[in-house]
Amino acid sequence: MFVVFDGYDLIVYGNVISSLQDEWGISSSTAGTLGSLAFVGMMIGAVLAGRLSDAIGRKQAVIGCVVVLSVFTALCAIAPGPAVFGILRLIAGIGLGGLVPTSNALAAELVPNKWRAAVATMMMSGVPIGGSIAALVGIPVIPHWGWRPMFLFAIIPLVVLVPLALRTLPSTTTKADQKAGASGFKALLGPQFRLISIMFAAVTIVTLLAWYGLGTWLPKLMQGEGTDLGSALTFALALNLGAVAGSFITAWGGVRYGSVPTSVIAAAIAGVSLLALLLDPPVAVVYLIFVLAGVGTHGTQALIIAAVASYYPDHLRGTALGWALGVGRIGAVAAPQVGGWLLAAGLGADSNFILFGISALVSSLLLTVIWKKFPTSHDAARGPVMAH
Repeated sequence: MFVVFDGYDLIVYGNVISSLQDEWGISSSTAGTLGSLAFVGMMIGAVLAGRLSDAIGRKQAVIGCVVVLSVFTALCAIAPGPAVFGILRLIAGIGLGGLVPTSNALAAELVPNKWRAAVATMMMSGVPIGGSIAALVGIPVIPHWGWRPMFLFAIIPLVVLVPLALRTLPSTTTKADQKAGASGFKALLGPQFRLISIMFAAVTIVTLLAWYGLGTWLPKLMQGEGTDLGSALTFALALNLGAVAGSFITAWGGVRYGSVPTSVIAAAIAGVSLLALLLDPPVAVVYLIFVLAGVGTHGTQALIIAAVASYYPDHLRGTALGWALGVGRIGAVAAPQVGGWLLAAGLGADSNFILFGISALVSSLLLTVIWKKFPTSHDAARGPVMAH
């Protein structure tokens, strides 16, 4: 449920860009900058919270991240202008970015290695579920009450879920774990793990560029192609519902064939689908393409998380997830900004679809290298964790 609200808070901005531009008179480039600020915060939050969860415990880190993202996302509803809005999104992003690595580190410690791919991918289905809710809520809310109420929904996890989590979430980090994890990033980037750590970060950069680029710009891109806001939001809904379905499809594939081989196929499907938009297909096919793009981009990222969670020893798991997702946020930071620049330059929606499609294909290529060069990881689900 926390990850659902993480997804809602993340995707909601893409649904209100047009409304913000109308109210504040900001350009597509400025809107892209505002979108990128949340991802800058996520980059900071992922690295810090992942390391922190290894030091103070998963439960405390998870709840702390939720409090930050809930409070500062809700405050966006009363932002008087783009400057304050951007600062609030930046701080909220710290909580958003920290929640995914800490919650995945916690989940990985509660299930056998065999099921980590399934659990990680199904848990990460919360992100597109939240994105789908944002689109569904936005269809009636934005035309009648404007964009501000969309951010107030973020208060729900603070009021409802945090008290429940304080009572029910288990504490898993022991003093021995904390002592072992003291080396943190030094161990992660030491001789044993350096190359695979860099590879996981690189593939996360291009995967998140495709996924968050679509999440941020899709409604605006489709409006630019002549659809109204309601129809544009249904395309965003197709993307997120595809990502939900993809979480379960790739969970099965990860258990059956291994996380990395499955992610190679998922990323390739996303890349080819997005580039097929250049052929100007009929509307029904466009919906299918966005479903497949959701399956591929989000499914790939969930499988990468599963692979990272199982590749490293227990005392490095949070740090490793924070590293991959933190450095990987470079792609998420770049996506709204580059997309905005392309639109501001008058290059149209196709330029964005080319960017995101090629990013997905590069992700597939990098994952192929990981699959062939680092067989000792045996993909999150099917083999032993690398010797400590």
